[in-house]
Amino acid sequence: MHDTASLLIELGIIVLTLGLVGRFAGRFGLSPIPLYLLAGLAFGHGGLMPLSESEDFVAVGAEIGIILLLLMLGLEYSATELVGSLRTQYPSGAVDFALNALPGAVAALLMGWGPLAAFALGGVTWISSSGVIAKVLTDLGRLGNRETPAVLGILVIEDLSMAVYLPLLTTLLAGIGLAGGTVALVVSLGTVGIVVYLALRHGRMISRAVSSDDPEMLLLVVLGLTLLVAGLAQRLQVSAAVGAFLVGIALSGEVAEGARRLLSPLRDLFAAVFFVFFGLSTDPGAIPPVLVPALLLALVTAFTKILTGWYAAGRALIGPRGRLRAGGALVARGEFSIVIAGLTVGAEPRIRPLAAAYVLILVLLGPVTARWTEPAVTSLLGRLVRRTGPTWPRPPPPAA
Repeated sequence: MHDTASLLIELGIIVLTLGLVGRFAGRFGLSPIPLYLLAGLAFGHGGLMPLSESEDFVAVGAEIGIILLLLMLGLEYSATELVGSLRTQYPSGAVDFALNALPGAVAALLMGWGPLAAFALGGVTWISSSGVIAKVLTDLGRLGNRETPAVLGILVIEDLSMAVYLPLLTTLLAGIGLAGGTVALVVSLGTVGIVVYLALRHGRMISRAVSSDDPEMLLLVVLGLTLLVAGLAQRLQVSAAVGAFLVGIALSGEVAEGARRLLSPLRDLFAAVFFVFFGLSTDPGAIPPVLVPALLLALVTAFTKILTGWYAAGRALIGPRGRLRAGGALVARGEFSIVIAGLTVGAEPRIRPLAAAYVLILVLLGPVTARWTEPAVTSLLGRLVRRTGPTWPRPPPPAA
């Protein structure tokens, strides 16, 4: 009874704090994500007020938060739109990998950590946070913007790439060998392929099977199906987030619209819990020693992500302002970067605190760049033009 009371008290403190900091952020027109993370640091080990009874519960809530964020993202698009996005955005995915994985790999080699650590840190700096970006785009009301499909195309390619990258990294870390790694990779790719095929060929049938006039039944069926598929995907070495996203694209029409309406409050609650959990799992004392290299790496890869968004939106014939918005939206790193760093603890323990500081910087910076990259660059260019004047030649005077 005492443990249950402590759990309820701690959860009450967490949720109440989230509500207060969210209201504070809303008054200033800011995203509450950075404040959620700082609240997690305050409640975590080494923080101002450590909470121990609720840690396991919050960890499960964080997993549900990621799943719901990606489910809601998938509900915005159909399977046909997903395949079309992959076909048109794969060059952007290649540019994204080259621009953002290379700085992490080079940094690891310069610090003398070896090729395996370089492969891992390259993954940390490569993958944007689908969860953070989905939340930011929702908060800023940009899901309907013309540049948003380009952003989502990059995120989908990155998330699907994790179905290849994570089994490969695990194989290299464990030294399983080529045969074992090949089996894991085939299973991962096969799982993704089967789910995409079902969504394309039988999406309407799935929607009819899930559909219900009773909102309670629709909520339970969609949520249960999502958690089931996410769990099976995780068991088969595919990201649970990817599984949830694919469930979202498999649903369409009135079912998707009803699910969005019913699940939005749950998504907001558990997404906030996810950001708090990230702060809880970060030891504030481990950040200062790696803060300088993490900050340098964050600045470099924030710029390369902006270049990635500029390129991807440009391929979709978006104007300069939309291209800047796309680039700023991609800056945040998060859940996958932490997963990658956690896998490498045995091989190179120094990656974890560096990755934690790096992700914390960019998850705080990401909502800022998403909101202010376009207006800041536009304002700067406007000032330069006003200060220097037009650079084109003046027309000749009229003939007498």
